Amino acid sequence: MLATGRQVLQKANKGNYAVGAFNINNMEFLQAIVSAAEKMKSPVMIATSEGAIKYAGLCLLKNMVYCAAENAKVPVVLHLDHGRDMDVIKKCIDIGYTSVMIDASHLEYDANIKTTKQVVQWACRKGVSVEAELGTIGGVEEKISARKIIYTDPEKAVDFVERTGIDSLAVAIGTSHGAYKFAGAARLNLNVLKEIKKKLDMPLVLHGASGLPAKVVQRAKRNGVRLGKAEGVPDSQISQAVRLGINKINTDTDLRIAFTSVIRESFRKNPAEFDPRHYLGPAKEFVQEVVEHRIGVFGGRGKA
Repeated sequence: MLATGRQVLQKANKGNYAVGAFNINNMEFLQAIVSAAEKMKSPVMIATSEGAIKYAGLCLLKNMVYCAAENAKVPVVLHLDHGRDMDVIKKCIDIGYTSVMIDASHLEYDANIKTTKQVVQWACRKGVSVEAELGTIGGVEEKISARKIIYTDPEKAVDFVERTGIDSLAVAIGTSHGAYKFAGAARLNLNVLKEIKKKLDMPLVLHGASGLPAKVVQRAKRNGVRLGKAEGVPDSQISQAVRLGINKINTDTDLRIAFTSVIRESFRKNPAEFDPRHYLGPAKEFVQEVVEHRIGVFGGRGKA
């Protein structure tokens, strides 16, 4: 069933758990994510980046997700992740996305507010939920990059939400995009999160929080993926963040590595194989396994 971000995240806020937002680029990722959500009886957000839209096409992605949602036994949200191109954001709202993120966090504070308010005005007319970001998340993801992390200011967060009217707020508490999140031990600033949640009883979002599970990384390395010292956010810290008020967590890197590792393994073991179903199928199954684990960590099992 198709749902809005507002519907699933308000429920998560009241129930003190997080909904997984998983990025897709193709049919196999979508199938894996929805199958995992159904198995775990969890709501799920299907996220498409501007890069994914450029790769697969807006209409195709929308129609695939609508088809999956129509047949799913759990709530499915179609979400635009890290929207920066206002034309793309407007097209997503008009074509039927049920949630969009406007990421104007790279702009000055007042410009961030002005840009976000414009998106909220567009979205309100269509009943679409809006997420925005305050503070800076480190790392690189497609065209989104930042050299350093700037924690979200709790006082500014209150002002930002009041002036923009957003439905959910992405906060910066030390996470980073990509596979190389930390120079040393992983450490989230949970005190900042606690203070923000105390001041804002609303859905909060955590980006750059892929876990890079050891079995995923090891399998990738065995099959030739050059990852170096990849470092994710440990499950224990994710669980703490959820307990303290995070209600939506994005995952992309984990799925990409899992998918790629199985395809490389298939080619290594069966170099004569040329039927895509024989290597995309197993890759899809491994992605589903990773998504199921993430939903469990987020506390989403049985919350549909």
